[in-house]
Amino acid sequence: MEAETTRSKNFIEQIIDKDLEEGKYAKIVTRFPPEPNGYLHIGHAKSILLNYGLAENYKGEFHLRFDDTNPTKEKEEYVNAIIDDVKWLGADYGGEVLFASDYFEKMYEAAVFLIKKGKAFVCDLTPDEIRQYRGTLTEPGKNSPYRDRSVEENLQLFEEMKEGKYADGEKVLRAKIDMASPNINMRDPIIYRIARMTHHNTGDKWCIYPMYDFAHPIEDAIEGVTHSICTLEFEDHRPLYDWVVRELEYEHPPKQIEFAKLYLTNVVTGKRYIKKLVDDGIVDGWDDPRLVTLSALRRRGFTADSIKTFMELSGVTKAQGSSEYAMLEYCVREDLKPKATRVMGVLDPIKLVIDNYPEDMTEEFEIENNVDDENAGTRKVTFSKELYIERDDFMENPPKKYFRLFPGNEVRLKGAYFVKCTGVDKDENGEITAIHATYDPETRSGNGFEGRKVKGTIHWVNASDCITAEARLYENIVDEEKGKLNEDGSLNLNPNSLTVLTNVKLERYLEDAKRGDTFQFIRNGYFCVDAKDTTDDKLVFNRVVGLKSSYKPTAGIINE
Repeated sequence: MEAETTRSKNFIEQIIDKDLEEGKYAKIVTRFPPEPNGYLHIGHAKSILLNYGLAENYKGEFHLRFDDTNPTKEKEEYVNAIIDDVKWLGADYGGEVLFASDYFEKMYEAAVFLIKKGKAFVCDLTPDEIRQYRGTLTEPGKNSPYRDRSVEENLQLFEEMKEGKYADGEKVLRAKIDMASPNINMRDPIIYRIARMTHHNTGDKWCIYPMYDFAHPIEDAIEGVTHSICTLEFEDHRPLYDWVVRELEYEHPPKQIEFAKLYLTNVVTGKRYIKKLVDDGIVDGWDDPRLVTLSALRRRGFTADSIKTFMELSGVTKAQGSSEYAMLEYCVREDLKPKATRVMGVLDPIKLVIDNYPEDMTEEFEIENNVDDENAGTRKVTFSKELYIERDDFMENPPKKYFRLFPGNEVRLKGAYFVKCTGVDKDENGEITAIHATYDPETRSGNGFEGRKVKGTIHWVNASDCITAEARLYENIVDEEKGKLNEDGSLNLNPNSLTVLTNVKLERYLEDAKRGDTFQFIRNGYFCVDAKDTTDDKLVFNRVVGLKSSYKPTAGIINE
């Protein structure tokens, strides 16, 4: 009997176990808090699945909450795209989408509470002056000349800020902490600023907006979040997070825990870079399959299960590292292998004419749908005198160990007959326009023929009833050999990132394929019906991934 294997708990789970054991929390509540200023990318999937997984494992709650405190960059389009991505990954947030902006009134009240405690003040310094007063990593800052305003004056000025009596940037509300703190984030940080902007959720109701570091812990506390899981760059902000929830005297303050974010080698995840690619028309949107936004991966044909497996292999640690894109490809390949129907699709077709095959005859052959799934069944494919095969499955003057079709050589047409090449047709430029062959009727697949052996098997489609489609083949959008960035900081783009094939020949079986359906094109890779450009009159396929990989997964994953 095999020994039962158990997964070691990651450091976040160990913290939660200890908190539950000590009775700090009765129920675990986590959240995914995106800012709606762009589409989510592969790195965000780690946060979504980690936070949702913790809530699910501990039978708690998982919230989807938008940190929409900066209207200048936020759009309803991004909100909707993020909701779709979270649903696609299977993270159940209970049906209610939450917004930080729904708490603006409570955040304002929290700021007033801090003013009354003497823990916040209205400051008239300009942004440049605030920076000058802040100090450096080695030198302490100095107090604002407005730091000692009375509680009454601060309350009045803050109310006037809310009423719109001052220009944008004329005044800010700052927390009163410690200008000599070794942590610059604790040197009287700004917690409210004046900004006359129309908000996607609250319209023009507010002309003052809370800063992220002030708003975020309040949102967590209001929702009863127990463990605020964030990435390592927020580690230096944790003292401010703790200060806010402590000074606001929440009965059950949330706990911030940082983990290493996911870095994927040689891909573009920065929102400003992606936005520029979109704005410059280099890609056809945030969901262009060459990108690693979640909508792009979904459109290309990556599955939610493959993303989950990838995150499990990546692990949850405190130590920053990076994951190979090849590992992500491995995960989707392993996920699709037992699921996808295997069909014959010819990407670069050339006609194969079987000269001794009856002119008006058509046969049907039974082909298995997936050799890795005995329950996947079979389908019928038609066969006649004229077929299409891959152009690179024929060579007029082949090298040694080339086992496909060449003059005088015999191969098996998958699921059908042996054929022997007898010659070719060429145009006036010497280009091959058709290949001629003869077939052996005795070698019909399934007849138990045990005579001659052939070393090569090639795929084909019937010319008389195949369908024509477009296929898009992708490479990394950046040049992996030269590196992601040029010296001037711009992206070093790969000119071959997209190859469009407009004359792909496919089995008639695929004429009813729907948007998002995925198939394995034998020997050519996994292909997904494009959900954006496919129409009733035109099938477009995106290659998800090729069939071969040099990536070898590790034997086991240890969570630190």
